[in-house]
Formats: sequence, C-alpha cells, structure tokens
Amino acid sequence: MTPALADFMAALDRINALAERSPGFVWRLQGDSGNATEILTTPDPYFLINMSLWESIETLFEFVYRSAHTGFMARRREWFEKPVEAYQVLWWVPAGHLPTTAEALERLRPAARAGGVARRLHLQGALSAAIPQRRRSFRHEARALLRSAGP
Repeated sequence: MTPALADFMAALDRINALAERSPGFVWRLQGDSGNATEILTTPDPYFLINMSLWESIETLFEFVYRSAHTGFMARRREWFEKPVEAYQVLWWVPAGHLPTTAEALERLRPAARAGGVARRLHLQGALSAAIPQRRRSFRHEARALLRSAGP
C-alpha cells in the first residue's frame, strides 16, 4: 500500500463515524473491516465501492458538502485516478429497502445511464429539483466549498 493510500485508509473510520452521526444517515455498506474496501464487486481489484442511504437529498448534501467529509473528498485525486466515465449514481429506494452492489453497478453502467434517466439522480441536479428557489446558491456554494477545501 502506498503512503498516500495509507492516509486514505487511516481516515476512513473517522469519516464513516461522522456519516453515522450525521442527521439523516440511515445505512452504509460495510464489510468485516467496518468499511467497504474489501468488498469486490468487479474483476478489477482496484475498483472500490461506497454506498450509503440518507433520509433526504438535503441531509446527504449537508454531509457531503458541509462537514469534514468535504475536505476528505477534495483530496480524492491524491488517492485515486481521475475517472474517465461516471463514477457516482444516486437513486431513490423504497423505505426499508437496502440496495445491493449489483443494483448500484447496474445503474452505473453506460447502458443504464443512457436508458434509465428517470432511475438515477445527480446530487446537485436533484437538489435543484427539490429546492428550485435555491438552485443557483446551492450550486455556487458547492463549488466554493470544493475549491476552498483543497490542499
């Protein structure tokens, strides 16, 4: 493991605990280690998956862009290659349903993206639809937080 990746791994427990304490948190995917890094979902051993459920888009946004997670997320290029295709997918699930990794991968596939627009969400787009009167300020605020949170 590289020193940079060791830094990422060392922070996971703290960031996951922060998520679990955050308002609106429901569930997150975990393996035996307490995080999802050992869960293999594709033949690529370097492919990591992270899944969580939140009560609302607003509470997810608060965690992602207004907590210590923001600075952690801003450092992702230190640890991971820049993706060449979509690497995130959000979608609504019925109350009580825990999504599977297979569901997530199916929704992330290019064919699903092309034909399943109604089945997936983009966080800022979903926020814009949920809170149209604040559309511009949320987008501007998210960009400003990401720029200021960098190393």
